[in-house]
Amino acid sequence: MSGQWWPPQQRSPSVTGTVDVDTRPAVDVVCLGESMVTFLPSHPGRLADVPTFARTIGGAESNVACALAAAGHSVKWVSRVGADGFGDHLVDAIAGYGVDTSDVRRDQDRPTGIYFRTANDRGDEAHEVVYYRAGSAASAMSPANVPYEDVGAGRILHLSGITAALSGDCLALMRELTARREGRRPLVSFDINFRPALWRDASGARVLLDLARGADLVFVGEDEAAEAWGLHGAEAIREALPEPATLVVKRGSEGATVYTREAVGAGEATGTGEAAGTRESGDDVVVTVPALRVDVVAPVGAGDAFAAGFLSAALRGLSAEARIRHGHLMAAAVLTVPADLGTPPSRAHADRLAGLDAAAWGTLRLGPGWTAAGEPEVRTS
Repeated sequence: MSGQWWPPQQRSPSVTGTVDVDTRPAVDVVCLGESMVTFLPSHPGRLADVPTFARTIGGAESNVACALAAAGHSVKWVSRVGADGFGDHLVDAIAGYGVDTSDVRRDQDRPTGIYFRTANDRGDEAHEVVYYRAGSAASAMSPANVPYEDVGAGRILHLSGITAALSGDCLALMRELTARREGRRPLVSFDINFRPALWRDASGARVLLDLARGADLVFVGEDEAAEAWGLHGAEAIREALPEPATLVVKRGSEGATVYTREAVGAGEATGTGEAAGTRESGDDVVVTVPALRVDVVAPVGAGDAFAAGFLSAALRGLSAEARIRHGHLMAAAVLTVPADLGTPPSRAHADRLAGLDAAAWGTLRLGPGWTAAGEPEVRTS
């Protein structure tokens, strides 16, 4: 179906480059992917021992959509849910953040996915996740039932590798969405989100690498690049992924490094200058910003929040350094709450913190409640 489903387009306004034609997308960002009803345990322990669970929502792409909408952007979520109560809950909850859910399709024959997880970190050996998503409504997404008009309505289309693992139809859709075409729009953002348990065999890692090569902007963690591809360090990841104009390597407590080939002025490349390690590498401008110190409540959803913060700053035309800092701040809003979604700081609050000099940024420490409206100061010790 390549070349038929996705019609040829002129470029829309880029979040990083020049403008070829003054088109006006309907929304800032379209996020496509499965969201599920999530059941969080009432206290730590094995799933077998947890007596009660609280219902919430979870899904990488809808997490990004909700965070962006809460930060003031126009966002659409594209997906499929079952014609059931859980589907009603998902659509209502996500719409409650201000996300446009008008292109979420209802499936009369397949259920909405759900999952249960323990309270501890995904990287902890005792962490448990039990998915009930096989044959879900979202796993039926394909080029045949996701119209181009749904996904092509934004300045940015945000995807993740999780969708590719759901079914053969979903993988076909992802290949269409990331295929490089002359004049392709919108800008394609892709978060690797490598989840080995979702793939039936070892081919998933190679699939994700191929999909990432077709994207314009890629988010990947150093840890998942090592697990999936045996790559260690940001430079090695960039060598394996030279095609995307922007590559964001998340390095855990070390911070994040961004490689970009987009034309930026000296001020935009370095931002305030002091906090970012800025250099050139080949055709790339490379910017590194250290992570914040955060009193972590739960780590789930932080990667999605980081992507939302980075995309938000990119949509506003902020510097590479500021984009990373806003990513760290949005991640901190999730790290300091137990659920997959947190309340982001106000734009003014985030801009104030992102504009701190290197010394002040390095001494910030964020704990639960730091995003609350009217909080006078954040701890710096």
